Amino acid sequence: MNAISPTDLSHPTSVRRATRRDWAALAVLTLAVVLLAIDGTVLSLAVPALTADLDPSATQLLWIGDIYSFALAGLLVTMGNVADRVGRKRLLMIGSVGFAAASVLAAFAPTAETLILARALLGLTAATLMPSTLSIIRNVFEDARQRTTAIAVWSAGAMGGAAVGPLVGGYLLEHFWWGSVFLINVPVMVVLVAAGAFLIPESRNPRPGPFDPLSAVLSMLSIVPVVYAVKQLAGHGWGWDVAVAALVGIASGVVFVRRQRSLTTPLVDVGLFRNAAFSGAVVTNLIASFALSGLLFFFSQYLQLVRGYGPLEAGIREMPVTIASIVVIGFVGVTAARLGRGRAIGAGMGAAGIGLVALAFAEGSPDYLWIALSLVLVGLGLGIGSTLTTDAVMASVPRERAGAASSISETAYELGVALGIALLGSLQAVFYRTNLNLTGTLPAEVEAQVTDSLASASRALGSSTAPGAGETLVHAQEAFTHAMQLTSGVAAFLLLAAAAVAWRVIPSPRAAPTVEH
Repeated sequence: MNAISPTDLSHPTSVRRATRRDWAALAVLTLAVVLLAIDGTVLSLAVPALTADLDPSATQLLWIGDIYSFALAGLLVTMGNVADRVGRKRLLMIGSVGFAAASVLAAFAPTAETLILARALLGLTAATLMPSTLSIIRNVFEDARQRTTAIAVWSAGAMGGAAVGPLVGGYLLEHFWWGSVFLINVPVMVVLVAAGAFLIPESRNPRPGPFDPLSAVLSMLSIVPVVYAVKQLAGHGWGWDVAVAALVGIASGVVFVRRQRSLTTPLVDVGLFRNAAFSGAVVTNLIASFALSGLLFFFSQYLQLVRGYGPLEAGIREMPVTIASIVVIGFVGVTAARLGRGRAIGAGMGAAGIGLVALAFAEGSPDYLWIALSLVLVGLGLGIGSTLTTDAVMASVPRERAGAASSISETAYELGVALGIALLGSLQAVFYRTNLNLTGTLPAEVEAQVTDSLASASRALGSSTAPGAGETLVHAQEAFTHAMQLTSGVAAFLLLAAAAVAWRVIPSPRAAPTVEH
């Protein structure tokens, strides 16, 4: 590879400064990321309505929810390399049109089978959009300080979209039918294509080398079975299908790595992982997404089922994380320049870990203010950490390989999300059941629902007139809160571990690293 060492502090005079048109292009690219983040969170709200309309089986309902993430995670590596070859702008435009078409198909799906197909197409086209947006930023913003700011905007868009998703979905479902959560994608993609055609410059790898289809297949077989195994383990426990999927994924991964080492033009240059900045950033990004996604998935339930907020109120009370991550845009570049990238990432992840410790205590307090302040600290820390880990990955490779590098970063994030929701979610459930102390005065079927989850307990006990139902519901809420505090502690430990990895592994020159050409 021709990447310049991230410890090289020389600054070439040929670095081009970004223009107003470049910043306008960034706004278009961020719009795509915001939409994808929203799209990844709104479906859960629409499940009751689409279930009543399409009457899917339990298996079909699972596939409606999961097929998107399977297609997205499995195709990111391949599509990142395709972008380097055919042109990042071209693939972004094609993917945007495809995403809009798949959204229309999903919105007006007459059957569950059609909706499953539409969700698969949404995942496929989303896989073309994510690495394209990040690799275009890598090529447009040559100046290291400006690139860091641009990636901060991109990261804030992703975090903001995930937070705004439930708010948008809740509003649409209150006023329109369930298909509206998909149909809203269309006008956004129209704006993206129209503005992007004018504002976004084309870029590609001038010497991409031959594309290896077998590597593409192996990359999918390395990721999709692992994601499937994790989801099944979390939802249904250990089974033969979990074991087979995990073995297929691991075996395919081993074969994939060996094949990449033997190819002149690999799909993934595994030698990149010998670069401390690259490997440290990827691992830190995975740990951070693991910790945060698993926690926030159940934090939303905590706000609604324990605090008693409605979906919209709960979404608003999660906003301090997003607002803080947006504020980071103003100072993340200065922080990286003064501390060095590795130490800045470590400080950010450490702050987020401390924020989660504070959140664990705040969850037991009746005052929301302490929760808000804790979320601000988490948002500030993760805003710095996620921006600079992404920046470290992109700065570690030549510009012509930006698509491939961004796909690795995005794949690590998607795996972290899947693992976080599954494993921390399972841990949360174990802590919840351990803290329950049922008296045996309720019918057996009701106690089974209480033991299953707090959501089931709320449904079973909320309107029950059985003796002790109210007291049992309060006890279940207390058990869930205590479980959340313990899970927050585990997530905090993981973020502090990520901080230590970043601090020790990722280089920390006290100036912006040189931009490679």
